[in-house]
Amino acid sequence: MQRMKKQDPNKRPVRPHRSQAVQSHEVRIIGGDWKRTKLQVADKPGLRPTPDRVRETLFNWLGQDLSGWRCLDAFAGTGVLGFEAASRGAAQVQLVEHDAALVAQLKRVQIQLQADAVQITRGDGVAVLRHATLASLDLIFIDPPFDSDVFDSAISAAAQAVALAGFVYLEAPKKWTDEQLQPMGLQLHRHLKAGMVHAHLLKRLAADPLAAG
Repeated sequence: MQRMKKQDPNKRPVRPHRSQAVQSHEVRIIGGDWKRTKLQVADKPGLRPTPDRVRETLFNWLGQDLSGWRCLDAFAGTGVLGFEAASRGAAQVQLVEHDAALVAQLKRVQIQLQADAVQITRGDGVAVLRHATLASLDLIFIDPPFDSDVFDSAISAAAQAVALAGFVYLEAPKKWTDEQLQPMGLQLHRHLKAGMVHAHLLKRLAADPLAAG
């Protein structure tokens, strides 16, 4: 009779290779025409799609219908924020991303969804914001990698590009206060903390010099 080998209690069990153990990442659009559509998430350092709960709250803040809105996602990544806006009727959505592989993935999703309102630009999000026409955008998404140093410059540029009645969505690893935001011409309108994520909805200051024009 064959004897069973005695297991060494100090030996760790063999685990599957990471590529076998981890399923492909996906994120889903939660509202609008493309509700429940799943988007692939590339395995990239710093790529952190906005969680469903946070996006649901954000679009509750904004109202579910974004018909006619002009939007820009300055650090698109998976593109889920911009595609979510287009799904809810936004007329123009510009997705800006510097990583070539992510840009290619965004273009595949655009074709898949037949998202005619979506324009994909490979480039620097802050530079695109700085070159945007003053007060021309209804909604700007700022969600860079949390370890980046672009927050101040991106927020300042967005303050110039957003319309008086528009919104800037900011996702960051810390809460931004009115004391920090007001010198840039913005103020905190809504805030949510979910885990390590601080989600902010910002508006232009009524006293901002651009408002008088």
